[in-house]
Amino acid sequence: MRVLSLVLSLLIALAPVSQAFALEPVKISRDDRALDLTATTDIYANQGEAFQVSTAPGSDGIRRRIEVRASSPSHQGDWAVFALANVSEEQLERVIVAPHFRLVDSQVIWPDLGSQRIDAITPSEGFALDRVPSPDADVFRITLNPGSVVTFVAELTTPNLPQLYLWEPDAYKDTVNSFTLYRGIVLGIAGLLAVFLTILFVVKGTSMLPAAAALAWAVLAYICVDFGFLEKLISLTSSDERIWRACAEVALASSLVIFLFTYLNLNRWHVHLGHATFAWVIGLVLLYGVAIYDPAIASGIARISLALTATAGIVLIVYLGLNRYDRAILLVPTWALTLVWLFGGWLTVTGQLDNDIIQPALGGGLVLIVLLIGFTVMQHAFAGGAYQQGLFSDLERQSLALMGSGDTVWDWDVARDKLVTTPDVSLQLGLPAGAMHGPVRNWIPRLHPDDRDRFKATLDVLLEQRKGRLSHEFRVRAEDGHFHWLQIRARPVLGSNGEIIRCVGTIADVTEPKNSVERLLSDALHDNLTGLPNRQLFLDRLQSVLSIASASDGVRPTVMAIDIDRYKQVNDTLGIAAGDNILIALTRRLRRLLKPQDTLARISGDQFGIILVSERDPIKVAEFADAVSRAILVPINFASREVILTASIGLCSWVDQQENASGMLGDAELAMYRAKRTGGNKVEPFRPAFRTNVAPDKLQIETDLRRAIDRRELSLAYQPIINLANGEIAGFEALMRWEHPKRGMIPPGEFIPIAEMCDLIEPLGLFALESATSDLMTWEKQTGELPIFISVNLSSAQLLNSDLFNEIRSLLARTHCHPHRLKLELTETMMMENPEQARLVLAKLRDLGVSLALDDFGTGYSSLGYLTQFPFDTMKIDKSLVLDRSEKGIVLLRSVVNMALSMNMAVVAEGIGTDEDAAELARLGCTYGQSFLFGAPMPPDAVQRLLKERFPLTRRA
Repeated sequence: MRVLSLVLSLLIALAPVSQAFALEPVKISRDDRALDLTATTDIYANQGEAFQVSTAPGSDGIRRRIEVRASSPSHQGDWAVFALANVSEEQLERVIVAPHFRLVDSQVIWPDLGSQRIDAITPSEGFALDRVPSPDADVFRITLNPGSVVTFVAELTTPNLPQLYLWEPDAYKDTVNSFTLYRGIVLGIAGLLAVFLTILFVVKGTSMLPAAAALAWAVLAYICVDFGFLEKLISLTSSDERIWRACAEVALASSLVIFLFTYLNLNRWHVHLGHATFAWVIGLVLLYGVAIYDPAIASGIARISLALTATAGIVLIVYLGLNRYDRAILLVPTWALTLVWLFGGWLTVTGQLDNDIIQPALGGGLVLIVLLIGFTVMQHAFAGGAYQQGLFSDLERQSLALMGSGDTVWDWDVARDKLVTTPDVSLQLGLPAGAMHGPVRNWIPRLHPDDRDRFKATLDVLLEQRKGRLSHEFRVRAEDGHFHWLQIRARPVLGSNGEIIRCVGTIADVTEPKNSVERLLSDALHDNLTGLPNRQLFLDRLQSVLSIASASDGVRPTVMAIDIDRYKQVNDTLGIAAGDNILIALTRRLRRLLKPQDTLARISGDQFGIILVSERDPIKVAEFADAVSRAILVPINFASREVILTASIGLCSWVDQQENASGMLGDAELAMYRAKRTGGNKVEPFRPAFRTNVAPDKLQIETDLRRAIDRRELSLAYQPIINLANGEIAGFEALMRWEHPKRGMIPPGEFIPIAEMCDLIEPLGLFALESATSDLMTWEKQTGELPIFISVNLSSAQLLNSDLFNEIRSLLARTHCHPHRLKLELTETMMMENPEQARLVLAKLRDLGVSLALDDFGTGYSSLGYLTQFPFDTMKIDKSLVLDRSEKGIVLLRSVVNMALSMNMAVVAEGIGTDEDAAELARLGCTYGQSFLFGAPMPPDAVQRLLKERFPLTRRA
């Protein structure tokens, strides 16, 4: 029980308690049946567990002090003070009522969802008031003596006290009973509606019925909570009631969204509306979980959702109603009532509408809305019976189908030579109404000249044969001068004499399908960017020209293959858009040089082809080729930058009657590649000796390899390098892979030598370095810092490149890769080409921090001098030496390992075949092992998964 301490004195000593002054007392007479004490009650928040207050002046005019202490340690220190004065001459019995929940002034954001308001009330005279049991309010009975003035101190459970009433007991009882009857009626109607709509859904099964039923059940749940019916079914605390109330409001908001979506069938208008509604509903469903932890947040969002749904409903109903959508029009009364209800609810929760009737009235309004919705969906559910019972004749069904298809009826009265279209096709063509009606001859001037004779012949044949069907496509000129493709599908109607008296069918505008087909045909044979013929059409035209040249001495064609030098660098520097604009500009320049009988085509990305027929004199052909080179050399201005390009041009003139188009173009390309290998920016005529320098397969590989760099067909695979001492991954060797679109996977041993021969090895090597370091940094972003390195093979061309050091330093800075994580592998053969240059470059790289490995030791010359002249820190023993298990081979292997260890070099053994060999090599002192025993080369994503498994402790939080 609470501890009360009433201290009556005129003055009290200072103490660590809170003090307050009482309001003027509210005068009560015998005739006052209900008084609102809310405005005359003072609220004191955070005053502590002990609270002092000065009482209202008594009948003797003296103010006194009382001190009240909290009844429990959990009290927050919130108090309410009010005073009552009995001005009558008789004793008055009254009840003080504080409702747990009031919709009035509950607010939209962070609403007050109700709770127990008062723990106890202490009067300045007598003992604590007795609580009267009530499920939805705190009720206390008081007795006021005649002429008494009593100050009351209420211990609040929350600083919010929405309403405090003083009722005459019988009047309060009558009011509660009167609302009980009303609430029972509203609950009964809501329950019947929910059950009825659910049964209707089971019977009919249309999509709008379950949505309406869900809304009805949500309204029933809301009313059960609001009217206090739920706590009669289950035991509820004040905190439980707040959760149930928030969940009921969320259910109301979500079911209204679902009903609006399904009833208006918004998915048929735009698929994005379905996605937006789904996301909206999912967000509201998640509020159920929020309601358990913070009901106020869930309720506030639900109330905002109701307002947004009402706004969206207005927009959709107006838009769809203007488009004559019947469902939207029928929803207008229901939605108007919904808007009125929401407006009233807004006035209530913001405190602008304040009375005891408004809250039950809003509950009844919800039931009325569901009742209107039930009538609306029933009208749709039971409409259309005639359609379902087959009351239409075959003719009516055919008419409905024709109207639904949207086609135009084409009706030609042959006997009277009168043609009519319904609806009028003249309007579709922009012509005056009826311009295409009347005799058939009125159509002839409007037809395309190439279609007129065919149109007349088709109709004449139909009239002569007196049978068959009319299916004809032709072009008609519209008022704007453009031609429309029209398609007629009709059949004749014969009279009693066997003659055609009528021809009836449909006419449709098929311009768009026709244009689509033409575009597809054009795209199959032309380049999308420049509009030039592609390689296939180029070869077809060249074959036709060669056929003419075989039969006529006046035609001697020349084929030119033009490749733009350094076009890839332009794309990388300025972007693909700039590269496309440059190709379009070059196309215009080259077209101006050609005559009508010549052909310009785009053979591949930056390669053009020309069939020169207008010139046959070798001198003129050479002059034309120089003109092409000069035209390409003219600077191109792009984005305030001047771009200067050159071209490698290969020529092949027709001399052999047995030559075909593919072979002639191949010869021109062979000459072009020769010009490119000699520095570019030159014209190279084809000579038969070019064919002997490069085998056909190698030539094709070189051509495809150049394209593979631009098309990103190259990739890296990584083979694990294992620490033999503990079996952990120490690093990976990056190996180049080429997935050819036609030949599949091409081994490095096939394309790397060709790349070295045609000056492609440097871009390939730079690609390998950049990809390997980027992949390493990507792995570390996913797993954390890793104790591994990446080995990349270096070519002789790169080693002899004076810019290698600057390129690697720039690459490491760009990818944020530490130098010691990168290991460059070189063979002895590379260094033999220029030992002094190699020594200088490797010394600078070693000073930078990059690790260097001597690859394939044990093959070739194996000069021991390289081990002292060059700053290698790792030796990779070739698998031929590792797999030699003879006595001499084991002695040699042991000697090589001891020598490397004595020079402070790490040893990597390649080609280890068994676990026993790995253990033996570890005992010999080999640091690392690399072979298929430990893992095959794998793509970057597989490496990432492997690292996450092998180094779980490096993962970031």
